[in-house]
Amino acid sequence: MHSDLASTMLRLVALLLHGLALTLGQYDICKSLVSMDDGPIWEFYACQPKPISMKEYMKVKVDPPGITCGDPPERFCTLENPYMCSDECDASNPDQAHPPKLMHDREKSGLLTYWQTVTWSRFPEPLLANITISFNKSIELTNDILVTFEYGRPTIMVIDKSLDYGRTWHPYQFYADDCMDAFGMPAKKVQDLSATNVTRVICTEEYSRWVGSKNEKNVRFEVRDRFAIFAGTRLQNMDNLYTRMESMKGLKDFFTITNLRLRLLQPALGGTYIQRENLYKYFYAISNIEVPARCKCNLHASQCLFRDGSLQCECEHNTTGQDCGRCKKTFRAKSWRPGSYLPTPNGSPNTCSASGSPQGNCECYGHSNRCSYIDFLNIVTCVSCKHNTRGQNCEHCRLGHFRNATAELDDENVCIECNCNQMGSLHDRCNETGCPFTQCGDGATGFEPLNLLLCFLAANVCDEEFLLCQNAGTCYQGQRCLCPPGFKGVLCEQPKCGSGEGDCDAASTSFLSLATILLCALLHQLATLTA
Repeated sequence: MHSDLASTMLRLVALLLHGLALTLGQYDICKSLVSMDDGPIWEFYACQPKPISMKEYMKVKVDPPGITCGDPPERFCTLENPYMCSDECDASNPDQAHPPKLMHDREKSGLLTYWQTVTWSRFPEPLLANITISFNKSIELTNDILVTFEYGRPTIMVIDKSLDYGRTWHPYQFYADDCMDAFGMPAKKVQDLSATNVTRVICTEEYSRWVGSKNEKNVRFEVRDRFAIFAGTRLQNMDNLYTRMESMKGLKDFFTITNLRLRLLQPALGGTYIQRENLYKYFYAISNIEVPARCKCNLHASQCLFRDGSLQCECEHNTTGQDCGRCKKTFRAKSWRPGSYLPTPNGSPNTCSASGSPQGNCECYGHSNRCSYIDFLNIVTCVSCKHNTRGQNCEHCRLGHFRNATAELDDENVCIECNCNQMGSLHDRCNETGCPFTQCGDGATGFEPLNLLLCFLAANVCDEEFLLCQNAGTCYQGQRCLCPPGFKGVLCEQPKCGSGEGDCDAASTSFLSLATILLCALLHQLATLTA
């Protein structure tokens, strides 16, 4: 009786959760309790967090130092009435200060607040300002980036993006009143793009020409219009967009960022040439930056929370990490994969799973997806370790590679190639400090010329670059020269004399030739090492 009641309750819960899943929208949940003949089971889906405004998670930095107005105090004018210069920027007065944080504040007092630069008083020296926005998290843009300028939009500017937390930067879009003059690029609109070149970096004149600062303040990076190329103007065909996200190389990464940078290259000019008699009306001022986006969780999370100073995905599918970018420690039976939008509408979760074996789960750190039970040793071992790893659990590096101390054991880059120089290296085993030097003779090490020569001869009789086998001889594994009939010697440099193979008159010459070859090889190597 009780078991029947419990089963009925579970079925009702399953139906309720399944119905809730259908009402929340596409890719909003990671799993649902589904009723089956033998009882409810969890069904997993690809999932992603809801879009949010990233304003309160931004960290903003401006440079160069001293570009923010107010220290020392400075008066400025407006473009509409350049002869009214009664306004002042003073960093020591809260009512007249314009620090960078005002670019992304909530303006709770109802008063307009904005960051402002110094004026162009040093003309003709360019008035340049960089605004770097860090999110400390990979995010995926879901709508237009919107930057609101007070007192006029820049005549020339660039938006850059970074995918690696600011280590490298790439242009996202160029803006100018004359694209050809400013950047040597023809002007384009996003509407000019097609499905085949949607990720092209363009220069637009749409947001830089003077139309009056009170009427037009916004500069956009058009995300929605790019989505519309696949999903239609009202974004009603999102399945097509998600399909393209999976099938079109680089499309996901195009909308993914960790940092943004605004490069302000020339302020608004008011539609005229630069008026040197009144440079106090030229400056930059930004009142708002909007970046609508969602946390990038690789389709393994539907929630993203702010913890320990940064956004963190609440990972499902047995994944872990800030972006759900790897499998949990006990669920690495196969290599980690991001979830997939396909097949729509629920996608593929690509859940991390534990491997079964006679001895339980075998940990391969994601470098192998197969395990083998070795009966006579009574152990389970990983098979065909990838990423230059080896060992029972793919926990060691192959010969010729060393452990990357900055990488986790499950990182694809955990083993780095040694690149040891065969001339002067004891063997191919190395570490982060380099390769071991050859030890020969009386314990002398390093690259003493004679010692290096002797050590090299002991380890390498011939090669394909310096010590070539002479007289059409061939080098066998660097260990010996295979000489053609009629020749002998270490490098096949000595002709055989008659059937008795006695010494020839040319023997001394051949030996000298060999010494010359070895000396040239030695000198070449020394020159390389000391270059």
